[in-house]
Amino acid sequence: MTVLAPTLQAFFTDRLGRQRQASPHTIAAYRDALKLLLGFAAGHTGTPPSQLDIGDLDALVIGAFLDHLERDRGNGVRTRNARLAAVHALFQFAALRHPEHAAVIARVLAIPPKRFDRRLVTYLTEPETTALLAAPNTTTATGRRDHVLLILAVQTGLRVSELTALTCADIRLGTAAHVTCQGKGRKQRITPLTAATAAVIGAWLAERRGAPTDPLFPSRYGTAMSRDAVERRLAIHTATAARVEPTLTEKKISPHVLRHTAAMRLLAAGVDSTVIALWLGHESVATTQIYVHADLALKEKALARTAPLEAIPGRYQPTDTIMTFLDSL
Repeated sequence: MTVLAPTLQAFFTDRLGRQRQASPHTIAAYRDALKLLLGFAAGHTGTPPSQLDIGDLDALVIGAFLDHLERDRGNGVRTRNARLAAVHALFQFAALRHPEHAAVIARVLAIPPKRFDRRLVTYLTEPETTALLAAPNTTTATGRRDHVLLILAVQTGLRVSELTALTCADIRLGTAAHVTCQGKGRKQRITPLTAATAAVIGAWLAERRGAPTDPLFPSRYGTAMSRDAVERRLAIHTATAARVEPTLTEKKISPHVLRHTAAMRLLAAGVDSTVIALWLGHESVATTQIYVHADLALKEKALARTAPLEAIPGRYQPTDTIMTFLDSL
């Protein structure tokens, strides 16, 4: 047996499980990334995964693997960088245990993440939100469940993993109604509920009749809904809502778009960005600035407060040829 196999096992059990106490989502993400890497390396070198060594995963193989993710698997740059982060974490751990592979490990750790264009966030307008919330067929239990899930997602901005992990005990109704969840970094946070949202959830809980530890949004088997299940149900309701609001067909709607929608609704209501960061469970307030960039109405208000520029049109003067060339670069 090579040193890679026990190192990989110790990485998950000792480093992630015991030392860092990583969340199940982090462990699953690292697991998937390294499974893809070992599968690619096995096909690239002709060596079974269990017999691969650290030297077989040099910088050239890792670079080819990252290109494979984008070219063959159709992954975006963000996914590529997330896979690379998992590889870096493994090799940082391996550097402490196997200094004899220091040269190979150093070259892999030197592979930088790929830069990418930061696009404006996608979110739903008020008419689109209204159409989406009205899309589920509330004459069925599944439709009522989906209706509550969509309302809770749009009002609270919970991540899809936080929504699917909710139990009946996480909802507090009555005075100061709120929902409790555990987000990234094992941080617990409390998000208040509006009276309308609390009323809808209260009716669902009465129908649900679940134990405190039962999932708030169960699947047909009684277990918690998966991320894929939420995405499939959202796609169905988006198609229904698009008949009322055709602009929905121009947007790629995902559960995270509902989170963006919650943030944009708070921003439009005049809520400070620091409060929005706390509301969404962001690690840094800087993360919340993406919503300020996406809010055209907010920028128009800022522009209206500025004094008009006294711009005087001038006469066009052709530039020097060498300057024209430099300007074209």
